[in-house]
Amino acid sequence: MSVAPDPRGVPLAAPQAPASRGRSGIAPADLDHCTQAIRHGSRSFYAASLVMPPRVRDPALALYAFCRLADDAVDLQAEKAAAVLSLRDRLDLVYAGTPRNTAPDRAFAAMVDAHEMPRALPEALLEGLAWDAMERRYASLSDLRAYSARVASAVGAMMCVLMGVRDRHALARACDLGVAMQLTNIARDVGEDAREGRLYLPTDWLAKAGIEPAAFLASPAPTPQIRALTARLLREADMLYARSEAGVAALPLSCRLGIFAARYIYAGISGQLRRNGHDSISVRAHTGTARKLGWLGLSMGRAAGTLIMPRSPMLYARPLAEVAFLVDAAGTQAARGTGRADALVSLFAQLEQRDRRRTGLNAAPPCASPSR
Repeated sequence: MSVAPDPRGVPLAAPQAPASRGRSGIAPADLDHCTQAIRHGSRSFYAASLVMPPRVRDPALALYAFCRLADDAVDLQAEKAAAVLSLRDRLDLVYAGTPRNTAPDRAFAAMVDAHEMPRALPEALLEGLAWDAMERRYASLSDLRAYSARVASAVGAMMCVLMGVRDRHALARACDLGVAMQLTNIARDVGEDAREGRLYLPTDWLAKAGIEPAAFLASPAPTPQIRALTARLLREADMLYARSEAGVAALPLSCRLGIFAARYIYAGISGQLRRNGHDSISVRAHTGTARKLGWLGLSMGRAAGTLIMPRSPMLYARPLAEVAFLVDAAGTQAARGTGRADALVSLFAQLEQRDRRRTGLNAAPPCASPSR
């Protein structure tokens, strides 16, 4: 396939002939790449995707593959600011219709085009990753919800768009599910994050428990206080899992089983954490195939129940204040707009400044003489 470079010298994908695209608008080879990436990199979502209708599953795999790529690009790289700025450039190219010549970029661009994905949604994800690059800490539960909204609820809102759902009540409940999943992630990874110098537990919780963040990061241990904070985080997640269920009945019938499966498979991590005594430092919570099959069976029953049960009044609960901007964005058709560009300009300027400082420190002085 012929390619042309963009002004930055990055190969761009050449337009593909319609015959090379699958029913989702994504080239079959690109879709297969995304499927394999998710199969090995996000097993819980992959298991849930198996019961989604192909019209949703295929673009969802492209979405999750790009999100996985973005997360790994920041999490696994030492130069995190540069990684986020590179992702910003990739997103610019996607919305210009000239994605980088890689399978995840091409597939994501096809998904954006086919579903008129509001740009503010992937930008929100990028904003959360920028917060990670800046090693931001979260003073309160509200601050942590704001982070979770960006790195997880934005994905839930994008999933609603893929299903053709723009109803604000359903979007709010999808965002609840995203925050719940991210809080579960954080609870599961307390030890792993601490060993990498990362801290997501609200610092006001730590202060009330008498825990000094620097001391905890220097020597993370599953103390009774840390276990209690992990349990508290899981209770917050449980409340949002319960709220999210009311939104499933507002989704297309063919999608309900997959979303219930995602909800129960992911919440199963919470159950394993409880069985581990809320210790996520000396042991990591895992869920096996047998448990996933059990949750799939439960999900089938819950999905069938939506056909006969009246809608829960919880559907109409106000969205969390921290996710309201996502509900507003997903409820529009402004796919090619600038999204929340104004809110991101300052953030990216800070990252660029950090990156310049880093490259300046790593560069040799202009007129330095060789050492002898």
